[in-house]
Amino acid sequence: MTASAPSRPTLPPAATRPLPIRKLGVDLRQGFARHWHGGDAFRTQFFNALSMSFPVGEQFFMDAVRQAVPLLPQGPEHAPLRAALDEALRGFIGQEATHRHIHAQYNAHLEQQGLDNRWQHWARARIALLQRRAPDPRHALAITAAYEHYTALLADGTLRYPRWLDGADPVMQTVWRWHAAEETEHRSVAFDLYRAIGGDERWRKRWFVYISLVFIRDALRQTVLNLWRDGTLWRPSTWWNGLRLFWGPDGLVWRCVPAALRYLRSDFHPERHVQTPDATALAADWLAANAGQFRVVR
Repeated sequence: MTASAPSRPTLPPAATRPLPIRKLGVDLRQGFARHWHGGDAFRTQFFNALSMSFPVGEQFFMDAVRQAVPLLPQGPEHAPLRAALDEALRGFIGQEATHRHIHAQYNAHLEQQGLDNRWQHWARARIALLQRRAPDPRHALAITAAYEHYTALLADGTLRYPRWLDGADPVMQTVWRWHAAEETEHRSVAFDLYRAIGGDERWRKRWFVYISLVFIRDALRQTVLNLWRDGTLWRPSTWWNGLRLFWGPDGLVWRCVPAALRYLRSDFHPERHVQTPDATALAADWLAANAGQFRVVR
């Protein structure tokens, strides 16, 4: 990857917003219902599939930002930028670490239910291949920024459209909306770091196209595998509910695809182009209304 010239030493949005690290007051080791999403097998197994990707994915994101930090511009005029991003990265890593912990508990119970997490193995194989063929840390960071765009879109929808979690177990609603609020908070950290280290715009877009194909494929095939192991793959109601999830009112296709494609714009930034400008306010409102569900540890 060829680095472009570092931008002027102004503070990006990621460096100007505190990122508290919160400990969620739930213990998923106690388990949850097999069809915790209101008895809807497809929605349950789709959300379960997403959870299966998180521990490996979030570790990769944390490693990517750590490995990119030495590439920050080192001149004295950039000291405020480095200091501000360092604080943002501490918050990013802390939040991702808590997500990894909760979803490890979540996934352990899914294994007890008989599900097979293949996504984690697909992800590990791709990470190993990336490390061999594209060791420049900018590549891993570009991939992280691309995935963070998708998690931000799903997070925003989880908070914005109540029907995405209507009827779900209250504890699981808390897990997913807490995760969504924090993903919204740190949605621009990897992107801003990529810009700060002179990441190439062409590679940013190329990796996004690749990640889009990989993410959609993996999410769907893990969902299908979950449904097969669950014994609900061939039920007509399963696929009717799947169509409603993707194509119904507030469906994922309608709500996410246009926003996802904004990533390819030359003027894209997560603070402006996730869904609507009030994404941060939605997250802040949920956190304020549910402050009793967690405690701030940093």
